[in-house]
Amino acid sequence: FGRIGRLVTRAAITSGKVSVTHINDPFIDLNYMAHLKGGAKRVIISAPSADAPMHVVGVNHESYDKAHKTTVHAYTATQKCVDGPSGKLWRDGRGAGQNIIPASTGAAKAVGKVIPSLNGKITGMAFRVPTPNVSVVDLTVRLEKPAKYEDIKAAVKAASQGPMKGILGYTDEEVVSSDFNGDTHSSIFDAGAGISLNEHFVKLVSWYDNECGYSHRVVDLIVYVASKE
Repeated sequence: FGRIGRLVTRAAITSGKVSVTHINDPFIDLNYMAHLKGGAKRVIISAPSADAPMHVVGVNHESYDKAHKTTVHAYTATQKCVDGPSGKLWRDGRGAGQNIIPASTGAAKAVGKVIPSLNGKITGMAFRVPTPNVSVVDLTVRLEKPAKYEDIKAAVKAASQGPMKGILGYTDEEVVSSDFNGDTHSSIFDAGAGISLNEHFVKLVSWYDNECGYSHRVVDLIVYVASKE
């Protein structure tokens, strides 16, 4: 019952749409699969899977029945407080509170699974930085069709007020990371931070509370799946 589990539980209780009846902990023990014997019809995995269908609310959840991104990511509990051994890469074991640490990210592969048309067209990396919460994505894209930055902003704003309301946020204020603590949106587009080199090459910036927004989408997905039963 870790960070995501606690946040999903909080979001579920707050939503008033989901009843929490049991909590499985520790998840390593085989007894954690008791819900399968207890009659659970569906299981939602809150992490990328190699073979299970992947659904993201607001992107492809209704399918149920060349770019590069850099994420500047707040440190997490998987990192070391001070320098120590790492089972993966040496620098992954360096102190989270004292360093900016280049890291890999599985998000780019996940995008290819969720939006097949982007498979093989996007890659990315992350920088783990010594802040306790909130991350930001720097998405640099080469556009096939020309588009002015003002038109891109207008399209994102329209989406945030229409079909993606509550999932995609939009701000034109001069914000910083701590302004998004506890924000339940999956991502908040920063209109003032992006730049356009020309009408075919643009950099977009978007913030997110790296656990709060995600947890609320898990609850949204639970509600949607239940509605189809």
